[in-house]
Amino acid sequence: MEINSSRFLSSAPSTTLCPDSKMHEYAFIGRSNVGKSSLINMLTRHNGLAMTSSTPGKTMLINHFIINEESQPWMIVDLPGYGYAKRSKADRDRIRAIIEDYIVNRPQLTCLFVLIDSRHKPQAIDLEFMEWLATEGVPFAMVFTKLDKLTPTAGKKSIELYLEKMKESWEELPPVFRTSSNDKRGRNELLEYIGELNTLPVDRSEEA
Repeated sequence: MEINSSRFLSSAPSTTLCPDSKMHEYAFIGRSNVGKSSLINMLTRHNGLAMTSSTPGKTMLINHFIINEESQPWMIVDLPGYGYAKRSKADRDRIRAIIEDYIVNRPQLTCLFVLIDSRHKPQAIDLEFMEWLATEGVPFAMVFTKLDKLTPTAGKKSIELYLEKMKESWEELPPVFRTSSNDKRGRNELLEYIGELNTLPVDRSEEA
């Protein structure tokens, strides 16, 4: 699958104010500064579509981007990052509520891509978040980012160690993607996966 067009559609402070559509939605989430906006821009080949910032924790809204609007449209959703320690507790609680409400109550959410910085060891906040997704029955995939910052050997070892850690408590691992926004690594694999999911019913509740 290829992306022929992409544009910003809307920002919303809550799920109830998100676009009323019947399109598949693919949401991207991760800890602050994991490279989320850069990955979205790389996938769409649209620099500046998702605003990147040197200031972590900038995104505080649910941002929708419509993809392939004139043919078979679907949505990319940029969710607020979690785990930014410099936010106030009130802000952290508010953002967690926004994230959880969207993930649990948005039937158009076809897959949640959880971004993991490949340079770091497994972080408790990421592991706990993915365990929560599993308990809620949310379809998700892991996306390791910034692999261009590591040698091929170091990158492979880092991901292997991460997955071994997950196998301590997971019987079956979610799909895993290896990416770099700088060298476009993983772009084709992610888009192929999205293309396959686009053949499923839009509303997750209809899959049963």
